[in-house]
This record gives sequence, structure tokens and C-alpha cells, in this order.
Amino acid sequence: MQSVTCTIAREVDVYVAMSRGREFARHIGLNDVDRTRIEIVILELARNLIVHAGDGSLQFSILNDASHGVGLAIEANDEGPGIADINLAMQDGYSTSHTLGAGLPGVRRLMDEFTIRSTPGVGTQVRAVKWARTPHRKRTYGS
Repeated sequence: MQSVTCTIAREVDVYVAMSRGREFARHIGLNDVDRTRIEIVILELARNLIVHAGDGSLQFSILNDASHGVGLAIEANDEGPGIADINLAMQDGYSTSHTLGAGLPGVRRLMDEFTIRSTPGVGTQVRAVKWARTPHRKRTYGS
């Protein structure tokens, strides 16, 4: 499966992106709980694109990594006003749009990896990765 980019400018675009993200998540074998996490992340990131930047894009890519296995990367990109204080924006409860302020902090919690870069007046890029967990993989704790 090749990477796919979805333009996000209207509410209907959010649902198209959620459908595409669901396909990618199913393709790499994410379980029901992780597929739901992916849908929530897509919803939050797409909402941020529309509300804060006016529009942007979400890109979905399958990753293959020797130490992590297979994963799904979701990248949100916009050319909006940017975020002046990323540390503040990542605090639970902080919002510039009179919401609960759980969007970006929630995305960070739901995914295995999360990075954000933003330049005021230029735009914002968010990258979030969820790695598939294979049931036969053993984890050991202690000695």
C-alpha cells in the first residue's frame, strides 16, 4: 500500500480521511482498539487543520522498521498561523478555540510516537506513529 495524502478543507474531507486511515490500519493488522485510536487521532488532527489553519493535509504511510515491525504514520501539515508556544499548546486544558484542550495532548497519548514542529506565520507539522503489536511477540520483564 502506497502512502496517501488527503486534503482537509471541509468537514466531508475529515470522513474521507478517517476511511482511508481505517483502511491503512486494517491493512497493517492493527486491532480494534488501535484502529479506534487511529480514527480519533485523524478526527483531532483534521479538526485542528480546519479550525486553526483553515485547511491542510493528512498523509498516511506504512512504516517497516527492524526494531518496531510495521506501523502507520499519520502526518498533518498546514500553512496556517503556526503555534507560538508548543509547550503551552501541549498542556491538557489549553485551548485557543474554547474547547476542552484535549486534542494535541490526546493525540500524543494515543500514539506510540509524536512530534510537532511549528513556525508562527509559516505553519505546523505533526507526525504521529502507531506500531502494530504482533500477538506472538514475547515481552520479558526483569531477569
